[in-house]
Amino acid sequence: MKILIGLGHPAHYHLFKNISKKLKDNGNQIYFAITPKDVLENLLIENNEEYYILDKRNKNDDLKSKLNKIIKSTKELLKFAKKNNIDIFIGCLTQIAYAGSYLHKPSIFLGEDDFNYTWLQGIVTYPYVTKILVPNVTNVGPFKYKKISYNGYHELAYLHPNNFTPDINVVKKYFSVDKPYFIIRFSKLNAYHDIGIKGINTEIAQNIIDILKPHGNIYITSERELEPQFEPYRIKINPLDMHHVMAFAQIFIGDSQTMSLESGVLGVPYVRFSGFIDQISVFRELDYIYQLGYGIKTNEVERLFQTIKELLNTPNLKQEWQQRREKMLSDKIDVTAFMVWFIENYPESAKIMKENPEYQ
Repeated sequence: MKILIGLGHPAHYHLFKNISKKLKDNGNQIYFAITPKDVLENLLIENNEEYYILDKRNKNDDLKSKLNKIIKSTKELLKFAKKNNIDIFIGCLTQIAYAGSYLHKPSIFLGEDDFNYTWLQGIVTYPYVTKILVPNVTNVGPFKYKKISYNGYHELAYLHPNNFTPDINVVKKYFSVDKPYFIIRFSKLNAYHDIGIKGINTEIAQNIIDILKPHGNIYITSERELEPQFEPYRIKINPLDMHHVMAFAQIFIGDSQTMSLESGVLGVPYVRFSGFIDQISVFRELDYIYQLGYGIKTNEVERLFQTIKELLNTPNLKQEWQQRREKMLSDKIDVTAFMVWFIENYPESAKIMKENPEYQ
C-alpha cells in the first residue's frame, strides 16, 4: 500500500515516526508531505527520511495568506499524489482531506484537540476528510459521525514504554546530571488558535527562575527570541534527544501545549501557564484524573508561583509522579501498535471500531 503522511508540526513527526517505520517494515511505501514548522524538517533530516515540501510558512502570514497557501499547497499535493499513485492519505494537515476527496481516496485526519479549540481547522477540514481519528475524550463538534476514537494520546505513539526508554547518557551529552534540573519552555503562540493568548512574559519568567535557582539547574528551550538576561539558560538540543532530556527533569514549566502533554506522559510534573486551561479534553484528563500536571490560567500568576513552590517541597516527587504515570499507562493502549493495525486494515478496521460501543 502507498501511504502519504501529512505533517505540519514537529509533534506530528514524533507521532508517526514509529508508525511509519513499522508500516515500512511490513512492506508498505511511505511518503511524507510537510509544511515546515519549528524543527520539523530537522527531525526528518536527522532520521534520514525522504520528504516533499508542500509550502513554506511565513511567521507574518495573516489568515487570508494561510488560506491561500492551503489552496496552493493542495495543488502541489495533488500533483505529488497522482505521480506516486497514493492509496490512502493520513496525517494532521488539512490538505490531505482535499486531496483525498478530489482523488476519491480515503483520508484519515489525526487530531487531539477539541473542536472548540481548533474550530477553524475543523470547519475547513472535517467536511472533506473520510475519518477523524482521535483520543476518545476529544470532542469533534458536529462531525461526531466521522469520529473513530481510541483510548490513548498522540504522545503515547512515541513515549509509550514499548517504544521509548529514557537514556541518562543522552542527557550527559549536554550537561552534568549531578544536580536536579528544570526545563522551561517558551512558545511563539503564533498559530491561528493562539490569537489573543498570552504566555510567560519577562517578569513572570524571571520570578520562576528566582524560585527554581536554589533547587537545581535551569534550562530554557524557546521558539521565540529570548531577552539577554535569559540567554545563559538557553540550551540547544538535538530534537531527537529532547525527550530523553525531558524525562529526567524535576519539573517542566511552560506555555507549550505539546511539551506539557509529553511531560505528563513521561511522568514529569508539568506546570502549564496558558489561556487554554480547561478547554482541552486530553489536558482535563491528565490534570484531574491522573493528576500529572497543573494548568494555570494567565490571570493566576501568584498561583503559578505557589504551584511551583509546592512541587519543589513535595517529598519523593519523582517517585510519586511515576506512580501516577503507571496508573495512566495501565488505562491506555500502545498507540503505535493500534495505528499500524488501523491503517493496514482500513476500511475494515474503522467498521470494527464503530461497531464496538466501548470506542464511541
